[in-house]
Amino acid sequence: MRRMLTISMKMWLTDPLLRTHPMLLRLNVLGTRCDHAAFLQAASCRVASLCMTLIAGLFGSFGLTATAGGAETPPNVVLIFIDDMGYADIGPFGAKDYPTPNLDRMASQGRKFTDFVTSTAVCSASRAALLTGCYHQRIGIDGALGPKSEVGISDDERTLAELCRSRGYATACFGKWHLGHHPRFLPTSHGFDRYYGIPYSNDMWPLHPENVARMRRNPNAESAWPPLPLLESQAPGEVTVLNADMQPADQKRMTRDLTDRAVDFIREHAAEPFFVYLPHPMVHVPLYVSEAFEGKSGAGLFGDVVMEVDWSVGKILDTLDDLGIGDNTLVIFTSDNGPWLSYGDHAGSAGPFREGKGTMFEGGYRVPALMRWPAKIPAGTACDQLCSTIDLVPTIASLIGAELPEHPIDGKDITALLHDDQARSPHEYFYCFYTPSSLHAIRTPRWKLHVPHPYRTLSGRPGGSGGVPVPYDTSKIGLTLFDLDADPGETTDVADRYPEVVAELAAAAERARAELGDRLTDRTGSDVRPPGRMGPDDARLVW
Repeated sequence: MRRMLTISMKMWLTDPLLRTHPMLLRLNVLGTRCDHAAFLQAASCRVASLCMTLIAGLFGSFGLTATAGGAETPPNVVLIFIDDMGYADIGPFGAKDYPTPNLDRMASQGRKFTDFVTSTAVCSASRAALLTGCYHQRIGIDGALGPKSEVGISDDERTLAELCRSRGYATACFGKWHLGHHPRFLPTSHGFDRYYGIPYSNDMWPLHPENVARMRRNPNAESAWPPLPLLESQAPGEVTVLNADMQPADQKRMTRDLTDRAVDFIREHAAEPFFVYLPHPMVHVPLYVSEAFEGKSGAGLFGDVVMEVDWSVGKILDTLDDLGIGDNTLVIFTSDNGPWLSYGDHAGSAGPFREGKGTMFEGGYRVPALMRWPAKIPAGTACDQLCSTIDLVPTIASLIGAELPEHPIDGKDITALLHDDQARSPHEYFYCFYTPSSLHAIRTPRWKLHVPHPYRTLSGRPGGSGGVPVPYDTSKIGLTLFDLDADPGETTDVADRYPEVVAELAAAAERARAELGDRLTDRTGSDVRPPGRMGPDDARLVW
């Protein structure tokens, strides 16, 4: 065997045909570390990978999916990220007013995660955390960036797309970006080969209900929001404005349009590894749905919109299966934060959890999450362990053999949670920050300590109707401990019964403040990185 490897390696080094054969180039990209002692004695790990790749190509003993350790080809990845979807908005998590057959199918073919949380409960910050594996607080992205924002994701951050591309993956983003709208911040400047979508939230336009009401009061007033553009980009720093002024009819087509483009990209790259990021603008208000789903749910516009999102998931799953690549594609479905409750019948439900978007109660940042990977994830299973969107970067990096950035990240590798019922959450503590740069709570898998902070609430009142919100009240919570195992709705303070838990979590809160800062206690973090900022010579998006 060792002699054969030596001969094969010499052939690869000296034969230009072998060095450039597309099959070998493809397999070399997919090479992983090996643990064969003879290889380690003979050469570096990379050389061993090339040797085994060559043998697979020449002798066919391992096939196209063989690697040095005999492992299968790393998976394709499809990440479907929904906007403002509450925990209980789909069938696998309790929705009953409308059907979600494709998400039900995804759950039956994969795994449901019932304690899956985001970094925070608002758009840009949550998305920054998702794509970098960091608490948003660490990388300086706070709140929801708007059309006048001068900041965005830093060039120094390494996104999930960049990790995938380092392993030879084709990468694409179709949908809402919201990490800076100027060219240096857009997806193609941060690891994506292709981008098509809107630069920020779909309500950041002249038809925002508050702007409409203000303009009615004063018809001569200037709109608070510019027109909403539709963008396309296929190179760093370059962007084309496809539609400078999106209208309701354009938003009605958006879910189908983004889905069709994602499907086309998957078909185009079916023979190579790919990463598709599909951040749908729905179910964020204003709600829009295509004619095919208008009135279909019988549960109002919100139900119609969720059904169309469900259709989108089905279209992705069917395409993967039709192409014969479904078994080795990791499909992830989750949300950026909980429901925007002030919009009432145009908002979703947090189910058993307290509050919603804009708070760090469980209803604000605990979201539905499904993962399907038939080759690896056991079908029809559930995981109740604490895990997060920030874990996806290190987990996918581990699965595809990508090197993580040298700077600190906060996510953990949760590969074991994908398939092992005995695996436990890797998070000893989880920091719950909310805008503006404030620590609101510290979590463990069981306990949650809220530190004193204000929060918004409807105080039991119903939300708005027809796309018009009602105002929130502002309330305050003091140092409060909840036992989430017994009280997931965060209703009963048990701090007096568990002073040792309060002390432990309060100490963890101090460590979080020291490292990441906290505006509520006027603390500056020791390990916070700045966001990207526009310079005088940077190109700007003009439309």
